[in-house]
Amino acid sequence: MTGEDERGESSTRTGSEATREHGATLTASVVGASGFAGGELCRLLTGHPDFDLVQATSREYENKTLGYVHPNLRGVDLRFSSPEELDSVDVLFASTPHGVSMEHIDTFRDAAGTVVDLSADFRLNEEAAYDEWYDGHTAPEHIADAAYALPELGREKLEGADLIASGGCNATATMLALKPLVDSGVITPDDRVVADLKVGSSEGGAGGGAASSHPERSGVVRPYAPTGHRHEAEIQQELGLSLAFTVHAVDMTRGAAATCHAFPAERVTTGDLWGAYREAYDDEPFVRLVAGGGGVYRYPEPKAVAGTNYAEVGFELDPSNGRVVAFSAIDNVMKGAAGQAVHAANVALGLDETAGLEFQGLHPVGAP
Repeated sequence: MTGEDERGESSTRTGSEATREHGATLTASVVGASGFAGGELCRLLTGHPDFDLVQATSREYENKTLGYVHPNLRGVDLRFSSPEELDSVDVLFASTPHGVSMEHIDTFRDAAGTVVDLSADFRLNEEAAYDEWYDGHTAPEHIADAAYALPELGREKLEGADLIASGGCNATATMLALKPLVDSGVITPDDRVVADLKVGSSEGGAGGGAASSHPERSGVVRPYAPTGHRHEAEIQQELGLSLAFTVHAVDMTRGAAATCHAFPAERVTTGDLWGAYREAYDDEPFVRLVAGGGGVYRYPEPKAVAGTNYAEVGFELDPSNGRVVAFSAIDNVMKGAAGQAVHAANVALGLDETAGLEFQGLHPVGAP
């Protein structure tokens, strides 16, 4: 976007222009900072070499310190402020429930040169898709401006973007598992694909309700979206696949693990699969290929990436029936939300794309 328009001068700066104007440090705010993803955004931004976190909003906790809600941030000298009084910043991260960003997108874009939305409000490319998968859209004129955030799907759409839509956590895990098979032609839109997801309780958010309370969640493997999960829409849009998709809630705090069963029309070899995954991910800084090697953790595992922006992907071939089993594991609050958002912002603003995201994780660690 160039020139001055109805949103005001701040909305006219592209990411690269903001970087040049402010040198090494860009101001950032987090709207909806009291939630799990919002807290992770605050953690990442306070440790980021190129961002200065100047505002974190919460109606419920206005004037409380960040550490009051997020105990890991007790050392951060910042208090929650009202979302009704937004600071003018270079980058605004909106970590709000679905439906909030579309109602306030003009205000967000007035306040910041770059807006990164973590909700589903701008993930889909067509207004009709929101009618089908959600409850419609109240700001469809902004949909065409949005770039899908997951860098592994294509950085060129993100470079210089001033409205970024962070992907859904379950869609992210599934697409990372399947992308090499699609790119290499191992599977096509005509092939049958089944995706089974196991996800942690943090997916329900800080106000997850009775189903996310510990007595109800502990020890379960509970199907909660056997069919019709909304993240299917993103997978169809970004990979061109129509697949069978089921999600289970399991006794885990962080993490999304995807096990995908693909039945390609043409037989493939293990060598074909190694070639496909290496071609897709050898140059990706946040994807680790884990495919049946030695040791305890032979396949992608949420514990191994807890707290990080890394994704683990892997595969196994069933030669008896030609089935390809593709795996992926991410931290849903990080690679599936806050980490992906910061990664996308880094790319959009022309920063080192790994900046602020280098944490490798911990081992051993308890339930993530």
